[in-house]
Amino acid sequence: MTDFKGQREKQQEVALTIPVQGTCNPSSMEEGQLPYPTLAPVVCFGLKQTTRLRNWCLKMTCGPWLDYASILVVLINCVTLGMYEPCEETSSNIEVFDVFIFAFFSMEMLIKMLALGVYDYEGSYLSNNWNKFDVLIISGEVLNYFLTSLGIHIQICHALRPMRLIGRVQSLRDLVIILLDTVPMLGNVLILYIFVIHIFGVVGVQLWAGQLLNRCFLGEDIPKKYNVSLSPYFASKYGEKGPFICSSDGKYGMRRCRDVPPYSQDGETCSLTVNEAVPAAAGIRVNGCVNWNLYYNVCRAGDQNPDMGAINFDNIGYALIAIFQVVTLEGWREIMFYVMDAHSFWSLVFFVLVTIMGSFIMMNVCAVVIATQFSENLGRETGKQPAGAITQLCNKLTSWLWRILQRYKRYRDKVHPSDSESRSTAIMGQAWMSFKRKLATIVKSKLFDRVIMFAVFLSILTIAVEHHKQPVELTRMLQISNIIFTFIFVVEMALKQLALAWAYFRDRNNIFDFIIVIISLWEIIAKADGRLSVLRAFRLLRFVRLVHFLPYLKRQLLVLKRTMEEAGSLCMLLLFVIFVFSVMGMHLFGCTFSFQAQKGHEIADRMNFDSILWSMVTVFQILTQEDWNLVLYNAMAATTPWAAFYFVTVIVLGKHVILNVLVGIVVESFQARRSSSSDDDSTSSTPTSLTPECHSSVTDSSKTNGFSRCILSCFGSRSSIVTNSTDNKEDNRSLNITQRVLRWCRLHEDWSFYVLSPQNKFRIFCQRVIFHKLFDHVVLLFILLSCVTIAMERPGIHPKSKERWILDMSRYVFSAVFLVEMLFKVLALGLAIGKDTYCRSSWNVMDGSLVILSLVHIFVSLASTGKDNWMGILKVLRLLRTLRPLRVIKRAPKLKLAVEALIASVKPIGNIVLICCAFFFFFGILGVQLFKGKFYYCVGQVITNITSKTDCLSANNRWVRKEYNFDNLPQALMALFVMYSKDGWVNIMYDGLDAVGVDKPPVRNHNEWMLLFFISFMIMSFFLLDMFIGVMVETFHQCQQEQKRGDEGAEGGGVLQHHGGEPEQPYYTNYSPIRRAIHTLCTSNFLDLFMSVIIFISVLMMAFEHYNQPPYIEKLTEYSYYMFTAILIIEVLLKLVAFGIMRFLKISWNLLDVFVVFVSIISIVFNEMKMADAIPINPSILRVCRVLRLAQVLKAKKIRVLLKTIIKTLSQVGNICLLFMFFFFIYAALGVELFGKLECTDDHPCLGLHRHSNFRHFGMALLTLYQVCTGDNWSGIMKDTLRECRPDGKGCLRYLSWVSPIYFTSFVIMAQFVLINLVVAAIMQALEDSNENKSIAFCLPLEDKDVHDTELDPACAGESVKPS
Repeated sequence: MTDFKGQREKQQEVALTIPVQGTCNPSSMEEGQLPYPTLAPVVCFGLKQTTRLRNWCLKMTCGPWLDYASILVVLINCVTLGMYEPCEETSSNIEVFDVFIFAFFSMEMLIKMLALGVYDYEGSYLSNNWNKFDVLIISGEVLNYFLTSLGIHIQICHALRPMRLIGRVQSLRDLVIILLDTVPMLGNVLILYIFVIHIFGVVGVQLWAGQLLNRCFLGEDIPKKYNVSLSPYFASKYGEKGPFICSSDGKYGMRRCRDVPPYSQDGETCSLTVNEAVPAAAGIRVNGCVNWNLYYNVCRAGDQNPDMGAINFDNIGYALIAIFQVVTLEGWREIMFYVMDAHSFWSLVFFVLVTIMGSFIMMNVCAVVIATQFSENLGRETGKQPAGAITQLCNKLTSWLWRILQRYKRYRDKVHPSDSESRSTAIMGQAWMSFKRKLATIVKSKLFDRVIMFAVFLSILTIAVEHHKQPVELTRMLQISNIIFTFIFVVEMALKQLALAWAYFRDRNNIFDFIIVIISLWEIIAKADGRLSVLRAFRLLRFVRLVHFLPYLKRQLLVLKRTMEEAGSLCMLLLFVIFVFSVMGMHLFGCTFSFQAQKGHEIADRMNFDSILWSMVTVFQILTQEDWNLVLYNAMAATTPWAAFYFVTVIVLGKHVILNVLVGIVVESFQARRSSSSDDDSTSSTPTSLTPECHSSVTDSSKTNGFSRCILSCFGSRSSIVTNSTDNKEDNRSLNITQRVLRWCRLHEDWSFYVLSPQNKFRIFCQRVIFHKLFDHVVLLFILLSCVTIAMERPGIHPKSKERWILDMSRYVFSAVFLVEMLFKVLALGLAIGKDTYCRSSWNVMDGSLVILSLVHIFVSLASTGKDNWMGILKVLRLLRTLRPLRVIKRAPKLKLAVEALIASVKPIGNIVLICCAFFFFFGILGVQLFKGKFYYCVGQVITNITSKTDCLSANNRWVRKEYNFDNLPQALMALFVMYSKDGWVNIMYDGLDAVGVDKPPVRNHNEWMLLFFISFMIMSFFLLDMFIGVMVETFHQCQQEQKRGDEGAEGGGVLQHHGGEPEQPYYTNYSPIRRAIHTLCTSNFLDLFMSVIIFISVLMMAFEHYNQPPYIEKLTEYSYYMFTAILIIEVLLKLVAFGIMRFLKISWNLLDVFVVFVSIISIVFNEMKMADAIPINPSILRVCRVLRLAQVLKAKKIRVLLKTIIKTLSQVGNICLLFMFFFFIYAALGVELFGKLECTDDHPCLGLHRHSNFRHFGMALLTLYQVCTGDNWSGIMKDTLRECRPDGKGCLRYLSWVSPIYFTSFVIMAQFVLINLVVAAIMQALEDSNENKSIAFCLPLEDKDVHDTELDPACAGESVKPS
């Protein structure tokens, strides 16, 4: 520990120096040496170290003051950059500061160059990379001044000025150096990433170029013919934010022009045609108006794409933007809906593949690579992570306070020497010391601690029950309880101070309690009812002391504490990056995001770059990826489509690099805790009270089975002891009737129902039946058929239809079959008493419970015919029916293994959930104190000049509460969970900023200080979300280690077999000279390089294709396609000659080549025979298969590690996919039952539900749940299910207000936080295995081995090329 402190002090001493200045060590002139022996003796054409000018420059450079001054100037520069306002002219003061800053750093550069030399010397100025960066910035500023003199204003270089701070702060510099070391591996990941995005982008251009322009135009010139004002094409009331995209006649899209909604006039829906309205013009009365929308019947391409032209697949650039947006999982569902409307419903397969490959796999591979590489580089650089800035600050403050106290004690002892005290004072002192010892004993006792804990718990409860519109009596009671608890904590503080004196302040917990007590007293004395009342919420932080009773939870909190300490530098770097991009955003997009209001004046969009505050908020929002696509659309519409580069850079650098470093810190913290706990476990001895079977069950990978075996063994031994003792006793005395019955029961425990003995023929027959192989298969078949009938259920089935009758009859049949299964098992095994009975297995208990519930459902439905009072019970039983697929778990071994592994991780996940709940609890109560009663707004025709709830109601408007609010603790927790999932948090933040007061309407940005509440919550959520990843990685690692221990023996035997036998003669020994030359060509790197260049050019040619392309590009791409196909055919023929057919087909890369050639020929045939309309897909899409040849480029050694990681991950996530399917099935069936009748109308518009996203039937419910799993607008879907029932609402379920949050919250936790993080854990483990084995040559399924590889690696020879 002392070594670590010394290392930390050394780091603090050099925290503000440039790395090269470590060589500036002046020596004494008496020794006859140079003043600075490590530096160049002569620089700059004759300047010696003793020259006055250079000597002064050396003193300035090697001293600390120049660095301190430069840091101060950088901070001043940050302030001036933050003062920039894009909507106003630049102030002259800021220009003066800019000139001063430029002059200062130019002078600094000149001084250092004169001191150290420019280049070509040891320790020269340009030998340091950070100095080169300074030169780059100054050169950019010079160029900027030159361009400004020419009238060209480019202020981007100003945004780079603060980056000088990195080279001058030690912690930031170390962090950036470690991050730069991860660049090689990160580059390989980005190559794979771009490869995947490019493939999908080319596919999108080939399939959907120009199709998102489709609109429904008027079939005839209606405006001139009938003198009416109509737009040329139909536009919905949402305009281009929700365009009506139609499908042409040759396509299979979901929307046609006949689906255009009817025209409405003055709130009335029109239904007449023009011909029916003609009698009205002649004086004949006709009811209704003309439905002009009926004449929008021609679907053709318009002028503008959706979302202000930002979303389309017209060329490769826009396609890459759209695919990148889909990969980030933000707004991808809208893009999918557009394409489904224009092209085909089955386009969803493409988008699901993009999200799985691009986001769930490639993004997580990127996160894992950065996290693991960062941890490795950090360990290699420092050996141990340095303490964070926060910890250093706290340690300094504590040490300073302790020194002051020690000096005060010494001063007091000098002023009041003990010899001068009187005898009475000595007696009083002894009495006082004995009183202090007793008081200290009381204060340190467990009873005192538990009493205070109980008081803390009660005080937290009193704060938690506060809510909007609470009774006056409750308010008075809470005020009194607040005074009482404050008095208790004051007494506690006083007693501890009396007992411990100044040692009280040595404990940080005591300092924290002291601050909270002072705040509580301040609140009571000030009688604060407003914003100061939120201070009492800080008493909630006392709950941290409650974790002493939960040691495992305490360990998780220590990991969180360690992570937050070590992430101090990372948070500083993140803040720095946000500031730089914010300044850059102000210069690029400042004062350009605005829209026209109803009265004609412009209003700035809430997500803007108009000031440093809102620019930083917008950049932080982009980092969280919430609604970042809306900012992108505004930027592209206001400036240029090239603005997308800014947003891609922010997301890749900020989200995928810096925030993923936090994942590495969390995982490293868990590994450090794991290693420390393993050391503790190795020193501790195993408890001897456990039986060997029980002890082995603890280390078993399937903990559930081991636990049950342990209980059974212990139970069996106990029962044997009891029977032996009772037999001995009962021999010696007579038995009464009760004892005889009990004894008879004990002797017949192995009889089924005490009737059927083990030798009973019928019981033996039942046992043969249930243990037969066909029995489980037949039952599994019926379970799957039952799942099919559950999937067919939907609210729209007519009660008297044949489909309803078939489903009801199938329910009776399945219930009967499962009842017979249960009876057979109960008769064969026994019910509950005895060994290995039916109820001893938890899976059997679950099966039996489901069978009993099915029977109850049937009886209740038969008894409730025509009775409304049974409907509530029927709904509950119908919901429980969706749990029937749980039976599949027992009968599917892989799924059972995955579920048991998930159950094994319940304890650590539960602790993280507890930490999150406490975190939510604190912010929830804080939010209730801040915002209760303030999330209301007025809805009506005229809402201007409304200043209160009374004004709103008096104007015949409605005073409506927002769905996500802070009126009470449950509502606050739901709103915080939505924010925690990163979906919809921006809108909740805007509502909080606009909140004015109770019964007051919102005012835009009324209180910007509330940003602190929401941003701090989001920052903490980053840590807690990564804690989920850490727990899953740790659990997965433990399971993998158990599996490896079991497989080590088998693997060891298999490896040795490869090295046996004598080396065989190469297969090409007897080749003819021509074939030998062809073989040499095919196995050379030249052919691979040549084909890689050809494929790369081919892909570039495909990228040139776009919508409305000129004929010469079409001809160029077509002829190049023929040429590239011919080259591929020649390559395949050459390899066939070189290797032979059988040897050629054994190499997987060659099979890929054959597939590409085959598909290319087919596409040429279809294209030449004009069969594009005869087949369901576009033949040009077959050309995209050439992109798969790019995979050959990925055979570089480092990229092969990543490829192996991905392939191994895909093989390991099979069980996770089974879990996904299982949970999706149950939740989809539940969703159809709960939300199948929800409808979206113009009166009740939906914010998340859609024509393609609802719960009307099982298939659509699966698609909707997948969208919830990706986190795209799931808060809007839940908001739609929370709508209040109207008085005339027939299908509205009034219990949805509490069922819906439980449904969606549980699904989001399981899908987003547990199962997807299991994928991250699998990727991390696969990458770790790949890195362990990279010294040993491995063979990928698609790895092509040439002759040299085969000779060098005999282990792979069996997989690649063998002599035939």
